[in-house]
Amino acid sequence: MNTTMDIDSLEADSHLDEVWIKEVIKKAGMKLKWSKLKQDKVRENKDAVRRSPVVTIMGHVDHGKTTLLDKLRKTQVAASEAGGITQHIGAFLVSLPSGEKITFLDTPGHAAFSAMRARGAQVTDIVILVVAADDGVMKQTVESIQHAKDAQVPIVLAINKCDKAEADPEKVKKELLAYDVVCEDYGGDVQAVHVSALTGDNLMALAEATVTLAEMLELKADPTGPVEGTVIESFTDKGRGPVTTAIIQRGTLRKGSILVAGKSWAKVRSMFDENGKTINEASPSMPVGIIGWRDLPSAGDEILEVESERRAREVIDWRKFEQEQEKNKENLKVIEEKRKEHQDAHRKAREKYGTLHWKERSFIKYQKNKEQKPLKLKEKAERDSNVLPIIIKGDVDGSVEAILNIMDTYDASHECELELVHFGVGDISENDVNLAETFHGVIYGFNVNAGNVIEQSAVKKGVKIKLHKIIYRLIEDLQEELSSRLPCTVEEHIIGEASVLATFSITEGKKKVPVAGCRVQKGQLEKQKKFKLIRNRQVIWKGTLTSMKHHKDDISIIKTGMDCGLSLDEEKIEFKVGDEIVCYEEKEVLTKTSWDPGF
Repeated sequence: MNTTMDIDSLEADSHLDEVWIKEVIKKAGMKLKWSKLKQDKVRENKDAVRRSPVVTIMGHVDHGKTTLLDKLRKTQVAASEAGGITQHIGAFLVSLPSGEKITFLDTPGHAAFSAMRARGAQVTDIVILVVAADDGVMKQTVESIQHAKDAQVPIVLAINKCDKAEADPEKVKKELLAYDVVCEDYGGDVQAVHVSALTGDNLMALAEATVTLAEMLELKADPTGPVEGTVIESFTDKGRGPVTTAIIQRGTLRKGSILVAGKSWAKVRSMFDENGKTINEASPSMPVGIIGWRDLPSAGDEILEVESERRAREVIDWRKFEQEQEKNKENLKVIEEKRKEHQDAHRKAREKYGTLHWKERSFIKYQKNKEQKPLKLKEKAERDSNVLPIIIKGDVDGSVEAILNIMDTYDASHECELELVHFGVGDISENDVNLAETFHGVIYGFNVNAGNVIEQSAVKKGVKIKLHKIIYRLIEDLQEELSSRLPCTVEEHIIGEASVLATFSITEGKKKVPVAGCRVQKGQLEKQKKFKLIRNRQVIWKGTLTSMKHHKDDISIIKTGMDCGLSLDEEKIEFKVGDEIVCYEEKEVLTKTSWDPGF
């Protein structure tokens, strides 16, 4: 009360100034010790967070992979896709009612999956193996199991089409035992879920089984630090330039980040999710579209964040230099091998000629040069018909890679050589048509277009453009094209058979002509067709008839049970009783290529 403070202005919760507090304490005869409260420092959470699992759906063609994904996403992708086959890799985030999220990778066949694994891109955490309950284990089912085992990725079994009357899920489980996929019913650790992608039955149970497995795997990722990820797909968009779909595996990707992948780099201009909606950041396990690449990286390339554009250029320059060095090493190796071959051949030739007189030596060399004359036009045409040059164009990098991987299985070069002239991403261009014209090749387009101007140019230049929306149809078309380049095989079709019952000869002018008295046993004999004479199951003559008579009348056709006299165009052939005469015609049959791409 003995201070300068205005007591009337104070309330119970009024704030006291430091000056007044000091004055009160001083007047009360006490000493003031002033100490500030220690503020507890809040530690930043550095723990790794749980991430959503990345799941790949695999299985045989038409077993319902796309329909299954479609039901999970509740969008009509399957309806718009030709033949229900997933055309190129997409990544989709599915949110479950429980709040859990699963990232699904949608792969176009297993070629792309194995190609990514070969580059060391371990993107997938879990494989959902789809097997149709009515079809059972098929060729690509076995392939899928092998891929999952090679990548050491656990499997969840989805037995699909359980709504069909002929469905037999137990048979599927038993068949899978042979491939070391043991379901829980048989004492194994593979969860099996009976589903129907068409009706949507039990799909939540499948998602829950996936989440359960993910919990056991304890999938964690660090959302801080530099970004790491993997390119799932890359393509060129007319308005946005090179675009990649990626899965982030570490760190959080934000606008403006500097990334490198393969021999390309990017300053992230913008990002979008699987529905095309712009997003500001992407955390681990999230599929994201990235715009801002200088060039197009390849599917499976590792994405790394760097601190500046300068650093990004350094990384790319170094990678290109390294690749160049590797290429030079390989070239040197090939040159060295060729040089050795030439040296050996030269040494052998010298040894061979060493003992010969110079005249003999000159003659042998002249003979050799004569053999190496340029190919005649006919021979050149024959050689060219045994080569099929092709140009492959696809909508995205992953599709082209999948087609090239299937082509790598080509093993029928002895029949017709398959020559890949060029491949690339994007619509068919004038340059592709010019290349095809130069090499007499065929252009195959997958999910791409050829404008009217390009098509007219191709027609004018005699170039075939074949466009497809399904990988399997494209490969079938390629098989047909290869088959059309093979020489036809000649098949004999029997028209009639006759047996020789008597032999005699008639005189025509000054010469005697042998005649066979025959009876037609099967079919009919037609004079204009070809004939062969068989004795003791051996063909001793093939040719045409000079005459065919029935009771001294010349006839052109004679039917079963009737008798006739035949003379051949070969006078030296003598008939014997018991010989067989067969009337036949030759038909050319198209040869099919022996290449089996495996589906």
